[in-house]
Amino acid sequence: MNAQPARAARTAAAPGRRRAPERTASEGDTFFRAAIGSLQKARIPFLVGGAYALEVLAGIVRRTKDFDIFLLPRDAARCLQELSAAGYRTELTFPHWLGKAFCGEEFIDVIFNSGNGLCHVDEAWFERAGSGVVLGIDVRLCPVEEIIWQKAFVLERDRCDVADVAHLLRQSGADLDWNRLLQRFGDCHPVLLAQLVLFDFIFPEHRDQVPDWVRERLVGQYRTDPQPAPCADRPCYGTLLSASQYLRDVDREGYSDVRLPPRGNLTREQIAVWTANFMHH
Repeated sequence: MNAQPARAARTAAAPGRRRAPERTASEGDTFFRAAIGSLQKARIPFLVGGAYALEVLAGIVRRTKDFDIFLLPRDAARCLQELSAAGYRTELTFPHWLGKAFCGEEFIDVIFNSGNGLCHVDEAWFERAGSGVVLGIDVRLCPVEEIIWQKAFVLERDRCDVADVAHLLRQSGADLDWNRLLQRFGDCHPVLLAQLVLFDFIFPEHRDQVPDWVRERLVGQYRTDPQPAPCADRPCYGTLLSASQYLRDVDREGYSDVRLPPRGNLTREQIAVWTANFMHH
């Protein structure tokens, strides 16, 4: 079984912080370092996620033009103001989950929720944050549990994060707080079960990274979940996995979009803005 690099990254008190693999410097690195420095100087709490966190946690090097930071919703506006004051163009791209700061072709994603409205950043992200060295700077990293939680729902036609989830499970599964991860998924536990089935298929020799009791609990829940009674609104949960591939079902086939209350957390206006992004691209 592979060694567990995430174990050293779980807490700042661990001996030696995890470092990202060596990578060729890019013009964006200068921007990202300067922006990190500005936020640290302003004492705005944030966590590093995305591709740079994957480098530290799973050794996956992916060339991107963006740098993902996660922070509490209450800090999003202050973060964008600070980056604007530092000379970068900023915008609140999607008011329910994402802002951006630009420097040329590179940009920083300022994330405080998820596109489907399920995976909001709360205090527990910071309580469980790991630590690492990114671009030569000591930073706090998103907890692996929360990274898996968010990525499990990314199943778009042109983007699928199954591989990222599988690599994180391979590297960190034995160290995860599985009870907390199960709690994060809640009623969406079939999504986590699906990711574990795919993980077992992808990396069969690493099945022991996931405790047997986790699979047993998820399978038991799946089997014993009550059969939904027929309801007039015919819910479609596909919109939690893709903002684009189930629009026909909700727009033309009479299914309800579960991102809306009472099942979801988004407004029709927020969904319209988020949808327009996909239609534009």
